[in-house]
Amino acid sequence: MVRIALMMLALVFLLGAAVLCHIAAWFWLRQRWEPQLVALALAGFDAVLAFLLLLLAARSADSRVELEALAVRQRAVESIAGTFAMSALAGQLLRIVANFVRRGRR
Repeated sequence: MVRIALMMLALVFLLGAAVLCHIAAWFWLRQRWEPQLVALALAGFDAVLAFLLLLLAARSADSRVELEALAVRQRAVESIAGTFAMSALAGQLLRIVANFVRRGRR
């Protein structure tokens, strides 16, 4: 939990750094260009960066560890399903035996 909290805090600071870089780029470019062009340039840069990151994510294949984790998860789900099936069968068998015993007493 501590690791997750620290990672979340690091992401907050990374987001803050990205915002401050945008502000610094805005002020630097405003000295040379019109404000509308600066806004378009920064938006275009962000769009291209987002598109490249999406392409990278789409091309990224699952690692060996991720595939093994998925296989372990699937085996666990199958095992749980088998356990529930056996429990249901055992419950039905117990009910049949109980009915048979009750009929035998009459």
